[in-house]
Amino acid sequence: MSLFVGCGVAETESPSPAPVQSEQQQAPLTASDVDVAPECQGILTFVNTATFAKLDQYLPSNVATNIVARRATASFVSLADLSSVSLVGEARLAQIESGARAEGAITSTCVGIIDQLAVSVDDQAELVSLVNSISDTELHDVLPYAWNGAVNLLNQRPYASAHAIGGTTGIGAVSLRNLRNAATLSKPLESLINAVNALPQPDHGAKMARHFNWYDVLGDRYYHFGIHECFGFEPGESPFDAPLRATPADAAEVRGNFLSALNFANRNNQLNPTTYTHGVNNLNALTEGRSFKGCYFGYANDPWSGNNVAFFVDTVSGFSLMTRTYWSE
Repeated sequence: MSLFVGCGVAETESPSPAPVQSEQQQAPLTASDVDVAPECQGILTFVNTATFAKLDQYLPSNVATNIVARRATASFVSLADLSSVSLVGEARLAQIESGARAEGAITSTCVGIIDQLAVSVDDQAELVSLVNSISDTELHDVLPYAWNGAVNLLNQRPYASAHAIGGTTGIGAVSLRNLRNAATLSKPLESLINAVNALPQPDHGAKMARHFNWYDVLGDRYYHFGIHECFGFEPGESPFDAPLRATPADAAEVRGNFLSALNFANRNNQLNPTTYTHGVNNLNALTEGRSFKGCYFGYANDPWSGNNVAFFVDTVSGFSLMTRTYWSE
């Protein structure tokens, strides 16, 4: 008996076209760079366990057949995996999401599939907050291959939803993934940074930042300002004709700088050990195997104090980190 029976109608669907924008595919930021939020895992559960008859209620019969045939060899583990099935494109993903929601596999905690990314309510909140507040310099670092998309985000914000962000001209699947990563993947590190910045350090200590505008930071010409060296910038990109080192920073350099500032700030062991460990582990995951541009510079607010600053920006993902150690007499 043919499986092309039931409520579905046999159709064809072309693979999803590449976004019309200046973006290119980039390697995942970390191993946790998944395309389905935990709150949306029911979408995969639905396509992995629903009977053909159930899938046939929401999909054309030939698409349901292809899904059942493929999952017989291996369960689906991601939206990218599901999208590799013949005839499964954006429209079919939307139908699958609709079926998963109707069957109770996902709830209101899953916003849904946007540009091949299944987003949770929490992800959406973080994404909207980031896009509405991020500096132009950091945004262009996060979206190095989607200049027009970044400009459109800046011009059209504030946003209220992930769907609106994903629907912005120039923002495609890669760009939305990069924005989601920038908004959500460094939360343990950001918690540690916030804890460090809250420590009482009146005369000497350290401050840190995860989100900042490095161009503005260098543009503020402080008292006794001096750039020691910069690194990782493309020819002609080096800021303010700073001394340019030939090699970018690697993970070890970023971690070494961060840990030095961290331990200086925590010299009295005031940080929660769990916050400390989770934050450092998160930094290790985010920097492993990456290359960074950045600068070391110093300044003084007056003759009786000093500040040493370092910032690092991932040359592909735009992940950024800044540390400042200071002293005063």
